[in-house]
Amino acid sequence: MFYEYDKRDKALLPHDPFKAIVAPRPIGWITSIGAKGEINLAPYSFFNGVSSRPNLVMFASEGRKDSVSFIAETREFVCNLATWDLREAMNATSAPLPRGVNEMERAGLEAAPSQLVKPPRVKASPAALECRLINIVAMTTFDGAPLDCHVVFGQVVGVYIDDRYIKNGLLDTAAMKPIARCGYSDYAAVESVFAMQRPGA
Repeated sequence: MFYEYDKRDKALLPHDPFKAIVAPRPIGWITSIGAKGEINLAPYSFFNGVSSRPNLVMFASEGRKDSVSFIAETREFVCNLATWDLREAMNATSAPLPRGVNEMERAGLEAAPSQLVKPPRVKASPAALECRLINIVAMTTFDGAPLDCHVVFGQVVGVYIDDRYIKNGLLDTAAMKPIARCGYSDYAAVESVFAMQRPGA
């Protein structure tokens, strides 16, 4: 099967499989704070690291949601790790609530103060990245048509890790059981990992 993006056979594929192909995708569970002190917590599955020297991350928002607006105002945010144990709370924070409603409180989550930025982290999350804004990019199509899609780039300035998940000097990813977004309403949980060494020249 092959189809052009806007010409798929909806009798065969009633739902766009794009997100099921680009999967699994890490979830950026983003805490932000507005200029008036409002706290927002929302999950974004278009999220990833983009550099290790220095640590840089990005997430994309389809629509200029509160996270993007708050980060534009205060230039800081926190990426909390969404895990199997926190899956229901993560999902609860995806609800389209009015601006100013604290999703963290609505989901029954306790906040913990960050060390270097104002937005708090999710206390129950085993890892969090404190970030300062680099840039917000409004996306366009290849022919220049504007899109209501905004990509936020941040530099990690502080890292929180629950000490229970550090073993022999390494972070035990599988023990934390991070969850990832797949297509449709599907998610995946990382419960095992395997290692391969990169070949030499």
